[in-house]
Amino acid sequence: MTELPVAMEKDDLEALRNATCHLEHPSLAMRLSSIIGTQIDIAIKLLPRSIYKRTQVIAETALSKALKTAVSSLRHQQYRDPNDHMYRFLAAGSGAVGGLFGLYSLPLELGVSTTIMLRSIAEIARSEGEDINDPETQIACLEVFALGGESEVDDAAESGYYGLRLALSWPVTHAAHHLTRNGLVAEGPVLTSLITAVSTRFGFAVSQKTAALMIPLIGAASAATINVAFMNHFQEMARGHFIVRRLERKYGKDLVQSNYENFVNA
Repeated sequence: MTELPVAMEKDDLEALRNATCHLEHPSLAMRLSSIIGTQIDIAIKLLPRSIYKRTQVIAETALSKALKTAVSSLRHQQYRDPNDHMYRFLAAGSGAVGGLFGLYSLPLELGVSTTIMLRSIAEIARSEGEDINDPETQIACLEVFALGGESEVDDAAESGYYGLRLALSWPVTHAAHHLTRNGLVAEGPVLTSLITAVSTRFGFAVSQKTAALMIPLIGAASAATINVAFMNHFQEMARGHFIVRRLERKYGKDLVQSNYENFVNA
């Protein structure tokens, strides 16, 4: 058995510092607020409860459909560096089309944009040494949508990166086992349970996006900008998540988590 290093190299510490910044200080709310010209928290409070609940259902459906489509499309593709700009351009196009038709297009537009985001996330995972064919990696890609969102029932233990990973550990482990045995083609209660847990948090981010789109005078151009901000947010969360996972493979989880928490508490 290979003995793990007892200290992290300088470059890896800097990478972990940057990852910590992205994972502990997400900027989606700030980005959306700057686009719409008002605090997104205020816009969320004005969002009808019926629409808020609907976004949760739409988010879960979008995740369920996106997982198989996005990951499968990368399996036999030759490796290349992640093309973040291309995916932002695609997200902008999806948002602009959705902006023309308003909230009525949300189920379709979110399905398209979620698939685009998940494909981008999978490319980022692969660039950090992950095997896209590994069920554990596929589940880790899905986890990003939980890391980039919030929940109405969050407590202090689940608000941080490692706390959330711990909270998701049971459905993540069992879903990975399910995918190992059955692959992406077979749905089951274990995978559904994970998607539900992730979509609860992803749905809050979708609600923020929906609230921003409901601001008067938000047209196709602004909707495109909102979608780009949405894409940027989850790309940053993905890069942070998979940097941490790469470092954990190199140094072990305990050492990486200890340094991560030092950065959080600094």
